[in-house]
Amino acid sequence: MNTKLSVINTHKSKDNLIILADKTDLNWSNAYLSNTEQTFLKNAIKKGVSHVFFPQAERAIIVQFLKLNGDESINKEEARMLGNDILTIIEHYKLDTVTLVNHRPNNHVLEYLEGMLLGNYQFLKYFTKKKDKANSLQTIKVTKDFAPKKSIDELKAITTATCIARDLVNEPQSYLSAAQMSKDIQKIGKECGFDVEVFDEKKIKRLKMGGIIAVNMGSFTPPRFNILEWKPTKAKNKKPIVLVGKGIVYDTGGLSLKPTPNSMDKMKCDMGGAATVVGLLAAISKAKLPLHVVGLIPSTDNRPGNNAYAPGDVITMYDGTTVEVLNTDAEGRLVLADALHYAKKYKPELVMDFATLTGSAARAVGAEGTCYMGTAEKEVKDKVVQSGYNVYERLVEFPLWREYGDQMKSHIADLKNLGGPAAGMVTAAKFLQHFTDYPWLHFDLAGAAYLSKSNSYRTKEGTGVGVRMIFNFLKNY
Repeated sequence: MNTKLSVINTHKSKDNLIILADKTDLNWSNAYLSNTEQTFLKNAIKKGVSHVFFPQAERAIIVQFLKLNGDESINKEEARMLGNDILTIIEHYKLDTVTLVNHRPNNHVLEYLEGMLLGNYQFLKYFTKKKDKANSLQTIKVTKDFAPKKSIDELKAITTATCIARDLVNEPQSYLSAAQMSKDIQKIGKECGFDVEVFDEKKIKRLKMGGIIAVNMGSFTPPRFNILEWKPTKAKNKKPIVLVGKGIVYDTGGLSLKPTPNSMDKMKCDMGGAATVVGLLAAISKAKLPLHVVGLIPSTDNRPGNNAYAPGDVITMYDGTTVEVLNTDAEGRLVLADALHYAKKYKPELVMDFATLTGSAARAVGAEGTCYMGTAEKEVKDKVVQSGYNVYERLVEFPLWREYGDQMKSHIADLKNLGGPAAGMVTAAKFLQHFTDYPWLHFDLAGAAYLSKSNSYRTKEGTGVGVRMIFNFLKNY
């Protein structure tokens, strides 16, 4: 995370302040503002402004009012967006440190801080003059009475983990090969406290993970299968929750080659599901959630070189299922299927997979939400949906009707890897369902994982979608 967050006992007289206030209670203003400034503030309130900036001799003070519209989900999101918006003022005046002070009688202050932390994110690794590009804001301080310390520590864990996921997505494939991603995951695991085991190409072939092997055949770099695990001594769940992430570090489409503009040029993001799983394990372990959680990430690139698998081929999956390949650009479901079968060894309580899987999902809901579907009980689905609203990463459920499964039947093999021209996000999920025998949810992140331009605190390119939502779900599990 680019921004340092620290808790202080009390702010000093020279500290730049952001005062979160309520328009109906200005009793606090005597301690910070002159009579003239107080009069200006009252007049500004009458005009309906959302914030007021006061330059003082040794510091700047920003008074911020939060909007309340009745809908709690929208109230929280408005607070995050205002937290992001204030970064423009901070950058304009080149403030490097600000202290947040709360003079509000109700909540949403944590969401405001969340918007600041996520909105100030930058990926500067490849700039030669990083200091010239860096935002001025380096440190945010909060007083110890701003919010409970546990809540602050949890928010720090979540936002740091979201930025870890963003970093992974933003890395170009020239750096982030499957092998390098495993090294990065191991480093993150060591820093955050979760365990990592990596299967190399020899073990993947020995296990006969046919989906991963087939997709990797066109590559000059070997595949990896990553197992991430957080297992606290007093875990509340006897059976683990398994998170599966699609780790296609770059997707050309293989022999079914993608066009470059607005397609292949963005395909470094095709490991967005893997990034979500890594971010989740980072957040869970940093926050020390009392849950046993396993992450599975099958990883390779998808290229048309070497002895690339071809449309018309029949491959044998890890579970023995034969699959007719009709399109080598429908590769994500092949690697995910092997991981979903591997998940059975854990006898899991719940499995959730995350993938930038289909253009159909992006066309269905755009960047405003995520398509999901699965076989988990309604109670579990309802809780996940509520978590989506809590963090404003909204979910839309699609049906898994049996007729969609009929579209995945092949006349020369058990399955084919491509359905009909409609409902592609559902037929892809029906393919994956074949490899499950446990409560399961599938999240198609294709629209929300990668943005061509920033959307408030969701910065351009990698967004880290799913980390905050599923952490909220697991925290309340």
